[in-house]
Amino acid sequence: MPIRLLLLICAFSTACFAQGVPSDIPQDDPGGTVKVDVKLVNMFVTVTDAKGAPVGSLNKEDFKLIEDGAEQKISIFDRQSELPLSIITAIDTSLSTKKDLKLETESARRFAHTILRPVDAMALYEFSEIVREVVPFTKDLDRIDRGIATIHAGGATALYDAVCLGSEAMESRRGRKVMVVITDGGDTASQNRYADALRAAQAAETIVYSIIIVPIEASAGRDTGGEHALIQISTDTGGKYYYATSLPQLDDAFRKISDELRTQYLLAYYPVKRFSDSDFRRVEIKLTGPAASGYHARHRAGYFTSPGHF
Repeated sequence: MPIRLLLLICAFSTACFAQGVPSDIPQDDPGGTVKVDVKLVNMFVTVTDAKGAPVGSLNKEDFKLIEDGAEQKISIFDRQSELPLSIITAIDTSLSTKKDLKLETESARRFAHTILRPVDAMALYEFSEIVREVVPFTKDLDRIDRGIATIHAGGATALYDAVCLGSEAMESRRGRKVMVVITDGGDTASQNRYADALRAAQAAETIVYSIIIVPIEASAGRDTGGEHALIQISTDTGGKYYYATSLPQLDDAFRKISDELRTQYLLAYYPVKRFSDSDFRRVEIKLTGPAASGYHARHRAGYFTSPGHF
């Protein structure tokens, strides 16, 4: 290779690293082509009106995207994204949910039949003192139905482990990633902590929806701490939480989740130079113009630049 060309490549690579953008020169590329890998950050946004109904008519100009205080240029905008959905339905089968288990599984079955398109896939998990993958990712509704029929009650509750393991399974998936957790909100058996579960979901870009089963809202044994932790995970990943005390409320929660997933926005950008040493980048998406009045945008709180360990 000519010395002048080699020096140009080295200078280019050094400049890339100085800007915080990784440069990769493949060893097996006979032409010596320089490839620059700039991380595109995807943000899926749900916009709702004052009544909580999804809004799907906004344009790119209605959004402003900010990372760590610096406004970013939106490179990709897609309304009502047709990207594939990867959905994990995780059902709490601990002893405290035993009497509601049949209602939960039947409602989850109807949700699968409503939401799945040919390009989508769903995995089914159950968790009690352990987490079990009942059905791996599939678009085969008969297989999902058979898996739901095998779900049975267990003992304790490993909620955070379920979120961690589900998020780990999501890492290799492409498109939109969603986890729907049906639980009473308690955690009594996890090896992982709340912080581990939150980081795992954020690192895997998983939107967490929580359906919290509360048969007796004033119950003295109700784990409100677990509820609040699950609510926070849902909030920080751009999802939402619902309370359900009956089968109609369960079905209504699933219907609302389905409606939102059909009416999302994709905002993607290449981050500008970063000034923070933290590996977590906080992202804020604001609505502008007429959309700023009466509408609310939900999205994940940010992303990690380094992989988590959980």
